[in-house]
Amino acid sequence: MDRDEKQSGAAGILPDALALVSEALGHLRYGAIQLTVHDGKVMQIDVTERKRLTD
Repeated sequence: MDRDEKQSGAAGILPDALALVSEALGHLRYGAIQLTVHDGKVMQIDVTERKRLTD
């Protein structure tokens, strides 16, 4: 499988993954977003949110 074939195979899920990451970034103030990738495709998105408490 050459590079172009891999990119076209991932192209279908990439816009969905980018939309989910963008949405998570819009709601996240403190935390982390982790992407799990298998065979060049985003398979899982984990969002860890932290709440900051003030004195």
